[in-house]
Amino acid sequence: MKIIRIANGQGFWGDSLDAPVEQVTLGPIDYLSLDYLAEVTMSILQKQKARDPRLGYARDFVPLMERIFPICLEKNIRVIANAGGVNPRACAEAVRDVARTLGLSGVRIGIVAGDDLLDRLDDLMARGHQLRNLDTGRPLSDVRPRVQSANVYFGAFPIVEALRQGAQVVITGRTTDAALALAPMIYEFGWREDEYDKLAAGVVAGHLIECGAQCTGGNSQIAWKTIPDLDRIGYPIAEVAEDGTFIITKHEGTGGRVTSAILKEQLLYEIGDPRRYIAPECIADFTTIRLEEVGPDRVRVWGVRGAPPTEFYKVSISYFAGYKAVGTLVYSWPDAYEKAKRADQILRKRLQRLGLQFDEILTEFLGVSACHGPLAPDPSPDLAEVQLRISVRSEDRQAVERFTREISPLILNGPPTATGFAGGRPRVEEILAYWPALLPKSEATPTVEIVEI
Repeated sequence: MKIIRIANGQGFWGDSLDAPVEQVTLGPIDYLSLDYLAEVTMSILQKQKARDPRLGYARDFVPLMERIFPICLEKNIRVIANAGGVNPRACAEAVRDVARTLGLSGVRIGIVAGDDLLDRLDDLMARGHQLRNLDTGRPLSDVRPRVQSANVYFGAFPIVEALRQGAQVVITGRTTDAALALAPMIYEFGWREDEYDKLAAGVVAGHLIECGAQCTGGNSQIAWKTIPDLDRIGYPIAEVAEDGTFIITKHEGTGGRVTSAILKEQLLYEIGDPRRYIAPECIADFTTIRLEEVGPDRVRVWGVRGAPPTEFYKVSISYFAGYKAVGTLVYSWPDAYEKAKRADQILRKRLQRLGLQFDEILTEFLGVSACHGPLAPDPSPDLAEVQLRISVRSEDRQAVERFTREISPLILNGPPTATGFAGGRPRVEEILAYWPALLPKSEATPTVEIVEI
């Protein structure tokens, strides 16, 4: 039975720079998938593109391709990345320039676009698509003037088309994370659009490896103290068979660990209803997944059942939601926690006396309750130090700006032993909020283009 090896080398923009290089050099693989995009990333890239039309993509991808392009061509490894962000053409052109600099020729780069809806929002809304927030039910018209990005989540089939046209590198905009791994399976095995069990298995495989080392022992609670060699952790590989069964593993000799328990942690990541994990290609039932450890760092996965997809694409929208600022001070022993609480009370009274109004004021005590909030027990009175972190949020920039000037005076006119103010006065930052919505698939058409070197 035919088997292909799909490796993941990036779980987000900012992940290890060396992981993709190791994936293509430490052992045999057929495909390298690289996931750069998160919801907030799209709005950041949209702002970059507004300032410079040549930008709007994950720029780390270009120097990476300079490192691995010759290796991938020599080993016939195809690269699939959503590094295109909101400007996949510019990303492809930058990669083309790198290939020319390296003296490469006869290379085909696939571009998958059409997911960017920002310029189409008014037309869509005028034709009755309210793009209601999936969490609140509010129509997008409530925040339309403040929208900064809007992108459909395409699935695997546009990537498959690029592979069919001979692309050795496929660069996409917003796609589902799992699609980067599912596409090679559809292409290599010829899976039909109605083979829902196989498609669902591919979605599960993609979901398992999409976050990189999170499924090889990184960020894992399972016996985390015993996980070996995290300093050189291996990134995941899915060995997929034509029938949809697959094994999750990593390159031999790398650090980390692959076990059923660790994979179960990743399976629960961002899934919602486990019986209805909705992807553009199908709906996967995560309760049907079966796992079996078949060797060191090798877990077999099978039994996945799927169902027909919905008629909608998910749309990821970001919008401006005011301003924020975050200030911190560290208080040391003795009575560190009491000092930090008193400083918070003093600051709040001063803000109130100044007549400043905020949508929210949030106080956290790092070292005491920042992670667990009211569930955290009272700390030891001998606690060595506590960081006071206080944040404000408002649509009034001037109010937020005034808040930033009230932190540093506490060093001398508040409780004793304040320190940790090396960063200076807090910065006022824009808040980007997330707006999830649905759109009929008939309203968004992916485009596939090939750039040849």
